[in-house]
Amino acid sequence: MEDEMKKIVCVVLVLCMAVVAFVGCSNTATQASAPAETKAAAPAETKAAAPAETQAAAPAETKAAGTDKENKDITIVMVAKHEGISWFDDMRIGVDQFAADTGVNAYQIAPEGGDPAKQLQMVEDLITQGVDAICVVPNDAKSMAPTLQKARDAGIVVIGHEAPDILDSVDYDLSAFTNASHGQRFGENLAKYMNNEGKFASLVGMLTMVPHMEWWNGCVDYVKENCPDMECIVDEPYEDKNDNQVAYDKGIEVLKANPDVKGFTDSAASGAGIAQALQERNRNDIALVSTAVPSQAGEYVKAGWMDAGLAWRPADAGYVTCDIALKVLKGEEIKDGMDFGKDGYTSVKLEGNAIFGEAPLVFTAENIDEDQFKF
Repeated sequence: MEDEMKKIVCVVLVLCMAVVAFVGCSNTATQASAPAETKAAAPAETKAAAPAETQAAAPAETKAAGTDKENKDITIVMVAKHEGISWFDDMRIGVDQFAADTGVNAYQIAPEGGDPAKQLQMVEDLITQGVDAICVVPNDAKSMAPTLQKARDAGIVVIGHEAPDILDSVDYDLSAFTNASHGQRFGENLAKYMNNEGKFASLVGMLTMVPHMEWWNGCVDYVKENCPDMECIVDEPYEDKNDNQVAYDKGIEVLKANPDVKGFTDSAASGAGIAQALQERNRNDIALVSTAVPSQAGEYVKAGWMDAGLAWRPADAGYVTCDIALKVLKGEEIKDGMDFGKDGYTSVKLEGNAIFGEAPLVFTAENIDEDQFKF
């Protein structure tokens, strides 16, 4: 009997040990699977979903969302390159006219001296203020791009002018024409007034200004292909900071170092400074083709110190840029062939979110007195 009791006790002990072992295994399995679930699921969800959603939503949000605001409650700000120069003084006329025509609170600001850092801070301030739309003519588009994207992420419509290299950071960009066609226009006029021969030097506002550089490259390419007796004496253009005095100083520098130079181009509207240098040295044998404002450069054109001024009407560009911003704010679709009611912008070309007009102006001594050049 005693032996049987011992056997029963032993069996019970064995069964208890088996149960404990089974429970222990179950707990171990639970502990092993939980970390695996955490490691696999949570990070994968975070990495895959959030960035993709942000990248897809930001551009669509600013383009698609129409505002219910009345025009008088909408604020559109044009941030121009440089305060106090003729080109952007004329652009302000267009922005002010747009405000008068539409009732929108539209106005223009610009940094003193054309400082890219100051211009960037102006955009930051507008984001903080929560304006409805920012239009910008950037001094350094690449540096400006992250801040413009920040504005779009905040629901602000962003329209560029002369900013073809940052299309991913704006809703739309407006150009008066294609840069390739304008570069060729520079080359054709320079070759004409240099009689297809001789050395020439070139200036731009800043090397960071992509349109200026593309016009210069287009000019040089045209000369290389069509004028074997012409030569550009610089590997990269001089910077004049969109300043007539700097352009004058650079002109003097080039004339001293290269007395045999026969031509100049300036992508910036600062050619009047070079014309002044040529006039002071009585070098009317040197051709000058420059972006220019007739009211500023006209006297030099009439006297023969500047051969051709290349332009588009800044006031019209300012007006149309603001009009694009308002249309986007209202949820209107921007279409190929759209008419914005200004000469050169009555049937625009749309390539993605790049808008091109056909608004070039070329003024010379022969046509400077025409009404279209009264600006």
